[in-house]
Amino acid sequence: MRTATILHALPDEFRHTIVALDGNLACAERLKEHPRVRYVDPPRKGGLTYALRLGALVKSVGPDLLLTYNWGAIEAIPGARLRGFRRILHAEDGFGPEEASRQLRRRIWFRRRVLPLAKRVVVPSRVLLGHLEKTWRLPASQRVWIPNGIDVAHFAPGRADELRARWGAAHDERVIGTVARLRAEKGLDLLVRAFAEVAARPEGRRARLVLVGDGPEEAGLRGLARELGVEPRVVFAGPLADTRDAYRAFDLFVLSSRTEQMPISVVEAMACGLPLASTDVGDVRGMLAPENGPFVVTGREPSALAGAIAALLADDVLRREVGAANRARAEQEFPVGRMVSAYLDLYRSVLAAP
Repeated sequence: MRTATILHALPDEFRHTIVALDGNLACAERLKEHPRVRYVDPPRKGGLTYALRLGALVKSVGPDLLLTYNWGAIEAIPGARLRGFRRILHAEDGFGPEEASRQLRRRIWFRRRVLPLAKRVVVPSRVLLGHLEKTWRLPASQRVWIPNGIDVAHFAPGRADELRARWGAAHDERVIGTVARLRAEKGLDLLVRAFAEVAARPEGRRARLVLVGDGPEEAGLRGLARELGVEPRVVFAGPLADTRDAYRAFDLFVLSSRTEQMPISVVEAMACGLPLASTDVGDVRGMLAPENGPFVVTGREPSALAGAIAALLADDVLRREVGAANRARAEQEFPVGRMVSAYLDLYRSVLAAP
């Protein structure tokens, strides 16, 4: 999503070749109107020669600048260097479920050796910036921090009564919502368990939970909601091409992730004037307005998250005040123009490097 936003904003001097190493081109929908984007099939994955195949692909494309993203593309860095290509910018956005609780030692070892081969490594969160320095031991001259930004004019407070009605929410109900891929690292089992506790409290008797997104965990989450007796009040809304109206239809937003860095969904929810209940992951506590701090919980106990949700549900004035503070912070700290300018400067600096 961030890359699509940047590509649309870059000047005409840039054109782009995209290789989806996992074959997933779902985000191509966001670039269908872009006149300077093409797609190239990835090489066969796996094996001792995978990095060499990636290097051969880079050589055949012949870019001026190579952008690699996350652990899944890290082998393209040594592959490209073996082909004599040096203008490489690597981005790290966080960890998958296999590293949600701790980093794997073999990956730490590999990152320490491979990341210095890139000209720069860019991260969106201060937590990851700390890993670049202390865990992966990357020199300061190669570390870059650029926070994610969004279109705060588009993601703005408003109403979405039609969407609420589609979800079956009565006018006097409160909608607790999240926007996420339904994957294990998003911790949505915790959210469903917390909602079951909230639903049993006075504050939650007129509330429902809406999950916007799809993914491999959906069947299990449906089963959990059935097991906990809240299935009629949990809505699996599926994905939305534009999530703005989903935020506008929520009364509060919940992030229950096991691992995050700087989640765009949090910034979008803030910009739409929502209060948040959240697990204390990545940069989330520092991203939010100070007024939202009491509703960021440590640990993975459903009761802790349920308490934060219930406190926000119980006080309409508090929700409005916290939401307004989050909106102001999003406008001040996370406008898309600032992010795009920073990336454009970074691209040009790497292009100018020897």
